[in-house]
Amino acid sequence: MGTPTRPPLDGLKRSLNRQRAEGIRLPRDGFVRETFALPRPVARQKAREWFDRWPKQAYWTAIESWRERPDDVIEFTMRRLPTAD
Repeated sequence: MGTPTRPPLDGLKRSLNRQRAEGIRLPRDGFVRETFALPRPVARQKAREWFDRWPKQAYWTAIESWRERPDDVIEFTMRRLPTAD
């Protein structure tokens, strides 16, 4: 009885090479993140859109970080799960 042969990995290699070429990177923790730099009223509206579209209870939506920049601009990062269970 010999050792089993390894399955071909050509498809996996092609997929990885395509993702690397396109710059697709999945975060290690599974969250989707997007960073914005908007005037304060627009920033509030954008955050509200995220919470309305992806409810916190299902997608764990959160404002991960934020800071004030000059001229009343808020830079913030929104985080959510890609799908709800």
